[in-house]
Amino acid sequence: MFLKKHLLLLFFSLLLQFQYAQVSQISSFEIVGAKKIKKTYLEKVLLSKVGIALDSILIKKDIAFLKRLPAVSNASYKVIKESENKYQLKISIEEKFTSIPALNFWTTTNKQFAYKVGFYDYNFLGRNMVIGGFYQNNGFHSYGLNYRAPNLFSKKWGLAVSHQNWKSEEPLYIEDKSANYLYNNVSFEVLGVYQFNLKNSIDFGLNVFSEKYTYLSGAKDAAIPLNLELDKQLFKLVYQYTNLEYFYQYLSGFKSVLYAQFVTSNSVFQDDFIIAWNDFFYYKRIGAKANWAMRFRLGLSSNEASPFAPFALDNNVNIRGVGILVDRGTGVAVLNSEYRKTVYDKKWLAIQTNIFTDIGSWRNPGAALSDFFDSNNVRVFSGIGLRFISKKIYNATFRIDYGFKIYDGQNNANGGLVFGLGQYF
Repeated sequence: MFLKKHLLLLFFSLLLQFQYAQVSQISSFEIVGAKKIKKTYLEKVLLSKVGIALDSILIKKDIAFLKRLPAVSNASYKVIKESENKYQLKISIEEKFTSIPALNFWTTTNKQFAYKVGFYDYNFLGRNMVIGGFYQNNGFHSYGLNYRAPNLFSKKWGLAVSHQNWKSEEPLYIEDKSANYLYNNVSFEVLGVYQFNLKNSIDFGLNVFSEKYTYLSGAKDAAIPLNLELDKQLFKLVYQYTNLEYFYQYLSGFKSVLYAQFVTSNSVFQDDFIIAWNDFFYYKRIGAKANWAMRFRLGLSSNEASPFAPFALDNNVNIRGVGILVDRGTGVAVLNSEYRKTVYDKKWLAIQTNIFTDIGSWRNPGAALSDFFDSNNVRVFSGIGLRFISKKIYNATFRIDYGFKIYDGQNNANGGLVFGLGQYF
């Protein structure tokens, strides 16, 4: 009996060893094309490792992860047989230049020339960290500093820190009149970054800030102070689901980003409030050189009857051609859609034409949800545009759009030119 038991154990041990010997393994792992981005960083965050079983599912996840990095324009892989059940994994990447200046210029609501300059490195120290800052002059001086390291502590845990001192002239709407205020926001923010897996991640943390409103011109109301200073704390949660396929300037798949914030204040003038919105993105490749893109934003906040409502109607954000900060609300529903067609595509540059339609509606402060369906709150603009895309520099897309009015419930705008860096969405 004793001998039989040991013979059975020996048999199963040999069987397991035989089965293990049949498993294809990664005997060597090579990363080709990494110049700025550190290979030690890639070896830390990639799922594929020397000595583990060769798994095509893990490799495809690694390729998808690499394509999402700001420093990588494209990635591919090869599996080379070295001996029986021993394979070399070779991953090739094409890098993008990630240390880039930023420049924007526009006219403000009072027709003053404004500009914003900055510099950002989206692959700081070769470890997928973002660091940078900006200076803005729109008649007032503003600046901001940002640092984000999604893999600072481990593959899943990271940190984001920012500081901003922002000033701008903001129109506030009091019934059928408007007043211009100088708005000053000084903030410090610290967020934890956690990646559940390739598709799901969250940012969460605290933003401590002060807001100052100083009356400049326009309508006055006894209930609205000419000067207001608020100290606030903002608890933030951002949940992101990403299932996108990247191929240079083309995208396909679905993405959802939920933003939720709880804001507390020390002022009797403004109560604590909640604000949340979700952006849904859908992209589809059409043939070899075209992309269909859609974004739907739905958002609500605490419904205070105040001119300081959080959702703004602005052609740089949601409705191209409508104007700069033309309205505010406590709810927003916006659908942006566009067809992008590549008409020129070389190794370093691509040019796209663009046809778009933007549709949106707002809930006025203090109004009911039925306000979304009030024709006075609906805007529809459509238009054409151009994109000049550098395939070697991260986020280096210069866009120009002209939006024509199709329908404007307030009849405030007839259309206009909108330009900026990066795709509109």
